[in-house]
Amino acid sequence: MVRLLYEASRAGVQIDLIVRGVCCLRPSLPGISESIRVRSIIGRFLEHSRIYYFHNGGDELIYVGSADLMPRNLNRRVEILFPIETPRLVRRLRDRILAKYLEDEACTRVMESDGTYVRLRPEPGMEMFNSQTWFMNNEP
Repeated sequence: MVRLLYEASRAGVQIDLIVRGVCCLRPSLPGISESIRVRSIIGRFLEHSRIYYFHNGGDELIYVGSADLMPRNLNRRVEILFPIETPRLVRRLRDRILAKYLEDEACTRVMESDGTYVRLRPEPGMEMFNSQTWFMNNEP
């Protein structure tokens, strides 16, 4: 999967990965992964969504899965990945779930090209957006 993501990055595909922790891929490597961003969001919820969104040249595809892209899940387990085809659900997953995770600043650590994570810091006097708090207050 890492090789395929690097190949997509070299082809100019913008890739945003939201991971919980371990990630073998290295973002922002010149000529390899310049268009890949990796963020780890760890807060009150230990579990994380497994939503796969592909812009696909405007023909959007969105899938939900039972596992992340770890080798144990790809090679040694039976996992499921299924498409979401109902437009209302696609919009909700894209605009109310994924978008909020990508806005998160409070629980996010951004991976640097050397594999280290850097915690986002607020501007003085600014409040940081916390996606998990937002979900508790806004999602049924």
